[in-house]
Amino acid sequence: MYTFDKTVKVKAGNVEIGGGAPVSVQSMLCVPVHDIEKNVEQARRLQAAGCDIVRVTVPDKEALKTVEALKKNISIPLVADIHFDYKLALESVAAGVDKVRINPGNIGSDDKVKLVADACRNAGVPIRIGVNSGSLEKNILAKYGAATPEAMVESGLYHISLLEKFDFTDIVLSLKSSNTQTMYKAYELAAEKCRYPLHLGVTEAGTENMGVIKSAAGIGGLLLRGIGNTIRISLTDDPVKEVEAGIKLLKAIGIRKEGVRLVSCPTCGRTEIDLIGIAKEAEKRLEKINKNITVAIMGCVVNGPGEASAADIGIAGGKGCGVIFKKGEIIAKADEKDLLDLLMQEIEKM
Repeated sequence: MYTFDKTVKVKAGNVEIGGGAPVSVQSMLCVPVHDIEKNVEQARRLQAAGCDIVRVTVPDKEALKTVEALKKNISIPLVADIHFDYKLALESVAAGVDKVRINPGNIGSDDKVKLVADACRNAGVPIRIGVNSGSLEKNILAKYGAATPEAMVESGLYHISLLEKFDFTDIVLSLKSSNTQTMYKAYELAAEKCRYPLHLGVTEAGTENMGVIKSAAGIGGLLLRGIGNTIRISLTDDPVKEVEAGIKLLKAIGIRKEGVRLVSCPTCGRTEIDLIGIAKEAEKRLEKINKNITVAIMGCVVNGPGEASAADIGIAGGKGCGVIFKKGEIIAKADEKDLLDLLMQEIEKM
């Protein structure tokens, strides 16, 4: 089984995927594709939120106008999502997309697959093969009886073979399912059989609440094992929330080190300040801080400078008051109402 650095490396625009490159966060535009202005506005918001790669559906020739506008207005790589029509893949490449998401087996005869492979190779555009448990080939479903992890991997390897037949190897593979266990096992199996980078995701994961939880379980579990090279947290919500959740997930499991890491205790009967309110407000304020530090918000001195001594800076509560500590050493004391302001002042000095 490979880890992050043991896959082929491909490049989508200015973002490397696989071969030891940082795990990237993706999202997809969700406004009507023919509304150019709204797509550009949403793509700009995603870029500002930290999205590394953005995808847009290309269902017809009219959508190519949106592709062209997006390429002029954003600097992050753009992926064209293609279903069935190989001509749209060719025209998307001609329009300047940085990556194509397509299943070669769905676009027809070998000569059509070759045309797409040749166009992508000549333009330096990788192809993501997107296997979905809900749309497997009939013969594979008949063989396995259901959309099992083994069936999904066989489908993925089949599509890979169609591209390799024409000497195309700038490939990324995804094996998505709305069932977290199925998705997890499929990627686990693919990691044993495939040398290409893996795009991780739980498809149709749901609204923000459950979608983030399912994605954290599936995507996070795989990343902790060194499996996966780029991710999308799919939510029935504003795609900016997908990006924010993806970045937070990478920070939570230690893959991304940039920015503030917040730790806070769950409170107990010893807590004598409004720790929940302070922690929530601290989280909001710290989002604007671009420093590679760990900040602790702790309810009492037992869990403060002691248990959180590894934090760069933090708060420990007392009875209506609290202390500010750095690396386990108390540096100041303040009333509860002033604690957070004092913490932010000290962080600004760091």
